[in-house]
Amino acid sequence: MRGKIARMTAPLGYPVETTHERATKKLEPGFFSASAESEHVADLANIKQRSPPMMDLASERSSVRVIVVANEKGGSGKSTIAFNLAIALMKSGLSVASIDLDTRQRSFTHFIDNRLAWSGVTGTKLPTPEHCCFGEDTPQPEAADEDAARAELVRVIDDLASRHQYIVIDTAGHNHFLSRFAHCMADTLITPMNDSFVDLDVLATLDPGTTAITGVSHFGQAVEQARQQRAERGKPPMDWIVMRNRLSVLSTRNKRDVGAALAELSRMLDFRTIEGLTERVIFREFYPKGLTALDDLKQATLGTRPTMSHVAAQMEIQGLLTALMVGTATRIGNGDAPLAHAAA
Repeated sequence: MRGKIARMTAPLGYPVETTHERATKKLEPGFFSASAESEHVADLANIKQRSPPMMDLASERSSVRVIVVANEKGGSGKSTIAFNLAIALMKSGLSVASIDLDTRQRSFTHFIDNRLAWSGVTGTKLPTPEHCCFGEDTPQPEAADEDAARAELVRVIDDLASRHQYIVIDTAGHNHFLSRFAHCMADTLITPMNDSFVDLDVLATLDPGTTAITGVSHFGQAVEQARQQRAERGKPPMDWIVMRNRLSVLSTRNKRDVGAALAELSRMLDFRTIEGLTERVIFREFYPKGLTALDDLKQATLGTRPTMSHVAAQMEIQGLLTALMVGTATRIGNGDAPLAHAAA
């Protein structure tokens, strides 16, 4: 996994280094990383000179499927879902790359680093996607800087698309221009949300007395704008999935009311809902080692004896992948990335 390091000065501060090097040295603020198999050295100064308008930046790739995991509210489990999904697709025999657009927290990138480090400690071979991470913005980025960053995101996606069938993109838990732009490039948009009206607030406004939907909130409007931009460019419709994450195993009034509100909202905004992950401690315990529920349930891999919690978590991820495939398989064909067999 070792690869040489290339660095440069760029408007948004994207020096380049390999994922392996990041796993073996102290992190530095502001970086863009890629796996040793491919180095993305960004000539952002030249990109800034030739950056076209935002709508002209959309990639023309056709044989890759881009999955974006996004919610402007933090703490919904985006990075955990994105990472487990990327590994699950790899375990299904598919070629996967990943991009981290959370320029500050970088939870997905830390998942990758932890996985590489744990693989080295245990001597076990853990499948890991080719990964890229965008560095922190300048304090007050100008419009030209943002255009350059968008152009670089398109270039990276096009480069990864030449080698992979899927690209999984994790986004920041707040409003960010790169996250908004990624929505336009999403063939599948997954929005995890905790099963509460607090999280539902990013999608809709509610009547306080009846909890009836009274309007569409900022995130729902942003997705609709992204859909319109895709339609204007002749792109296939986006498959938008709202995932009810951290579900309670109990049947409560809140669970029923949130479900009813989502059912109504799904008809208004044209998304489908699926059940995500229940509140399991095991998913938190996976993070320091960079493991997922679909990794081998062996003591050598886990660092501890497997339990029924590991088995239950594995079944949840398998069920999640199957639910994703049900809605997307019908959209795939004619040379697009294969999906149907991944759910098997």
